[in-house]
Amino acid sequence: MADPKDVEGTKMLRREFNRRNLDITQADLRVTHGVAYIRGAVKSVKGGPTDIRKELEIIAKAVRSGGVIKDVVIDCAIRS
Repeated sequence: MADPKDVEGTKMLRREFNRRNLDITQADLRVTHGVAYIRGAVKSVKGGPTDIRKELEIIAKAVRSGGVIKDVVIDCAIRS
């Protein structure tokens, strides 16, 4: 059974991506044992941010400050 804190962390991570207008349909977002993993491909939606790398850094900082996620591993391709 999944840890409720990991489920809460995954939902928080997805919300942050939605707030920043990033397309994560080809990405895998998971939180395991308090560590967020971002894998796959991330791209901006039409009219969204142009500097995706900077947005990923902002997201990582935001979710770490939430208290549920201790660390963030970003292993994804950035598509334009």
